[in-house]
Amino acid sequence: MPYTESPGARVPIRMWADPGTVESAAMDQLRNVTRLPWVHGLAVMPDVHYGKGATVGSVIAMRDAVSPAAVGVDIGCGMTAVRTSLTAEDLPDDLGPVRANLEKAVPVGWHAHKTPVDPRRIHGLRTADWDRFWDGFDGLARPVHHRRQRAANQIGTLGGGNHFLEVCLDDDGAVWIVLHSGSRNIGKELAEHHIEQARRLPHNKDLPDPDLAVFVTGTPEMDAYRRDLFWAQDYARRNRDIMMGLACDALRTTFPRLLVREFISCHHNYVAEETYDGVDVLVTRKGAIRAGAGDLGIIPGSMATGTYIVRGLGNPASFNSASHGAGRRMSRNKAKKTFTEADLVEQTRGVECRKDAGVLDEIPGAYKDLSEVIEAQTDLVQVVAHLRQVVCVKG
Repeated sequence: MPYTESPGARVPIRMWADPGTVESAAMDQLRNVTRLPWVHGLAVMPDVHYGKGATVGSVIAMRDAVSPAAVGVDIGCGMTAVRTSLTAEDLPDDLGPVRANLEKAVPVGWHAHKTPVDPRRIHGLRTADWDRFWDGFDGLARPVHHRRQRAANQIGTLGGGNHFLEVCLDDDGAVWIVLHSGSRNIGKELAEHHIEQARRLPHNKDLPDPDLAVFVTGTPEMDAYRRDLFWAQDYARRNRDIMMGLACDALRTTFPRLLVREFISCHHNYVAEETYDGVDVLVTRKGAIRAGAGDLGIIPGSMATGTYIVRGLGNPASFNSASHGAGRRMSRNKAKKTFTEADLVEQTRGVECRKDAGVLDEIPGAYKDLSEVIEAQTDLVQVVAHLRQVVCVKG
């Protein structure tokens, strides 16, 4: 559908969502963003909802500035999906052992690897620049220097919350592996450090929301944040690469001839340097993927509603962006109060996954209808494939 415009203070709010369905707190957040003097434009995705720091499902283009809280604490969070050579006929009737093998290979929740994963032992993983990547750790903000070992042990781990690792089938019966994760604790600590630094800067004292404090180009604070931000985004991508390699290797214990036919990866909490209307801007995608012309992206739903593989149409009105998922329609606390474990069992019928109180806040009913979210952005992306999960691993 074409976007609509809602009034903002300095720039209009381009919305691929019905403003009447967006909670008032989220609309207030969006209007506050448009009051920042550095903002070039703001686009809102159909999965929009209230978030900490900035609205989830928002794309903020700024001139010579970036807000670390708008990026969020899970820097570089995103998705990776691979299409394998397996088909539905290859899978056993009992998928419990498949899930168990994945959970053994990829630590979830608070767990980490006991020793760092050696990328050279993972089939098909590029390893040439890993030393250069880790050499960059010493240049990060000093408060995280004592976290080097933890960061090394956590790379290749899933985390908790809405992060997941899934085995899926597309409409042709091909088996896909799909995962969602980010920069783990090191990204969180870097983000929190810089958010606090930004709030202390004099030019941020009169902002409509202290969470929108920014760094501006040409300052040492901006230079330090950009260095740490881009390193954490790289960490998040490598984290997903390691996990995907571990997951594929785990499946090869049962299916030794497994091959990777297609590999797709995209961030959805990150900053990129791009140009629109002849203006160089820093684009913050907070719960949004890049959808430039031809870009392949991944838009997941919930534990039982599948995932869409999409191709970007390159719509400059959205700053070449699309939604990052279905988006929550209720908070985690409300979901726990609204649904029961019996509801979870019913809503995840046919999926091999956890069905206990520990993941009740991730129940499908807590999320928006994914098909409606996709339908609302037909001018942003083209659907390539629809995947339905048969195994879902959560922390």
